[in-house]
Amino acid sequence: MVAAAPPPERPSLAPVSDDHPTEAHAAATEAADETEMPLPSDPRTFFLGGLFALGALAALYVASSVILPVVLALVLNLLLQPAVRLLGGVRVPRAVGALLTVFLVIGALVGLVAALSVPAATWAERLPEGIPRLEAHLDVIKGPIQALQKIIQQAEQAADAPPGRGSIVSVRRDLGITGALFAGTRSVLDGLFTTVLVLYFLLVAGNIFLRRIVEILPTFSNKRQAVDISQQIQEDISAYLVTITAMNAAVGVTTAAAMYFCGLGDPLLWGVTAFLLNYIPIIGPLFGVCIFVLVGMLSFESLWLALLPPAIYLGIHLVEGETLTPMLLARRFTLNPVLIILSLVFWFWMWGVLGAILAVPMLAILKIISDRLRPLKALGHFLEGE
Repeated sequence: MVAAAPPPERPSLAPVSDDHPTEAHAAATEAADETEMPLPSDPRTFFLGGLFALGALAALYVASSVILPVVLALVLNLLLQPAVRLLGGVRVPRAVGALLTVFLVIGALVGLVAALSVPAATWAERLPEGIPRLEAHLDVIKGPIQALQKIIQQAEQAADAPPGRGSIVSVRRDLGITGALFAGTRSVLDGLFTTVLVLYFLLVAGNIFLRRIVEILPTFSNKRQAVDISQQIQEDISAYLVTITAMNAAVGVTTAAAMYFCGLGDPLLWGVTAFLLNYIPIIGPLFGVCIFVLVGMLSFESLWLALLPPAIYLGIHLVEGETLTPMLLARRFTLNPVLIILSLVFWFWMWGVLGAILAVPMLAILKIISDRLRPLKALGHFLEGE
């Protein structure tokens, strides 16, 4: 009698122990963690985070004379670090390469200021002589402004508005935003030595801070994440600054050539003005349009000729700002445009004109860090554009 063969063993359906997960399970868990955007469930987390943010912003505002030069040096380090590495590739010592780079930047700035001082002084002397011409151009729009002012006064009287508030259109004798700009510039000049000193030692140090952070972090995944964040910040912000600088230089050259052919004179002054203002998105070009409107009215008898320089400048900015630069930066930066405007306004209020220039790089750095830290993924998603 032949014994019956034992039934074949069925595969075990028991779940895999959490203590020894398979590679597929670990990969799936890691992928889920990368896509998950957790939100804190404890209300105390929001309150503590809000208090910390308010305290940090208050410290940034109070200690702006110290912190602003350091932040500016950090951003300039990202811009100039490729030049130092390039000099290192031809066997130039890092300390010498950093010194040469800093000296070249300072020399370029000093030469630019020296070249622009004469035409700027000339235009300052021409300003009192051109006021009658400016008033003649403004006579064209004086009638509509007065009519609008009458309508507003009648509407306020009908609504029983308190007296003394009828005139909304008034000419302020203070400089407004211009005074704020120069106030910010003065604070930057006060910290110029600090900026140069910190920038030089950052260029010399290279990746020493990253190495120290990697040595301190406990696990290999933390070390890899720190290296990934640092490399992404360096690559993206350096690419952003280099691209913006190149596009601003193209805008400056085009504006200088256009103003020369318009007969405005001093093309170098207007080219540098367009170059510098283009570092501040949206607000800078709008301020530039106002400058070119004023200069055109001071230079030309005809109103249409006076409006030609600002029209050309606005056209150049639209081509660059709405077509070329977004096309070049779309793969690296997709920031929410509303948050960009709010960031510009906020940092201009905090740190003046340099705060507005640093607003977009700081917002981009915040997004890069948030995208790679799991507790901040929701913030990174909120900062993302279309």
